[in-house]
Amino acid sequence: MTAADGPAVLRADNVGVVVDGRALVWNVSLEVAPGEVVALVGPNGAGKSTLLRTFYRALRPTSGRVTLDGEDVWRMTGRRLARRLAAVLQEAPGEFELTAYDVAAMGRTPCKRAFQGDDSEDRRIVMGALGTLDVAGLAHAPFDRLSGGEKQRVLIARALAQRTGTMVLDEPTNHLDLRHQLDALRLVRRLGVTAVVALHDLNLAAAFCDRICVMDAGRLVAAGPPAQVLTADLLAEVYRVDAEVGPHPHTGVPQISVLPGDLT
Repeated sequence: MTAADGPAVLRADNVGVVVDGRALVWNVSLEVAPGEVVALVGPNGAGKSTLLRTFYRALRPTSGRVTLDGEDVWRMTGRRLARRLAAVLQEAPGEFELTAYDVAAMGRTPCKRAFQGDDSEDRRIVMGALGTLDVAGLAHAPFDRLSGGEKQRVLIARALAQRTGTMVLDEPTNHLDLRHQLDALRLVRRLGVTAVVALHDLNLAAAFCDRICVMDAGRLVAAGPPAQVLTADLLAEVYRVDAEVGPHPHTGVPQISVLPGDLT
């Protein structure tokens, strides 16, 4: 599946977010090049999801700005932004009477006029996206009765059906079994889109992402290639764990083994 618009430069310039007097993100700047896959990692509460919400305009930055190919996303219409950037969120649609197909078909909305129904091309794209995520057989199943992993794959299919050149994914491997975790991240790489992916699994981040950006307490504390960023010292400082980091024997990418410490 090819994107209607090519991959863009996604950039955050000194983005800060304050909610109810509490600073959740502090002056974060990062740039994602066209076609680059960047992991956003960090412990719970580090500000990853908050920062991502500013990228797809669910949350306006208190300071700084987010741009897509140099244009402030808040100066774009919602429809125009949705044609260029797709988001896979942790929150699923509410408990409505929607099928898996209905949810995935939401990705086609930015491409159509108001109240315009699906045509044969829309249906081909939506079913193709569901098939790519191995859930085409669930197209007519009620979305709210799917398992967590099935719902997650439908939500990724929705973003895929949107056919944008840029994607923001907040924990896309959440609820997925090992095979589908790998499939989802392989898919992001294969699409050739600009992508920012929030991940908890650092080994997956190292295996599939060009760069890793580490957040801690709302700040960006490290950024660079996996082998440069994922060090025992950083894991001790940010995650408060003892770990060994070495090259994977087959792939050469950094492999993290967390040491359990004293189990007695």
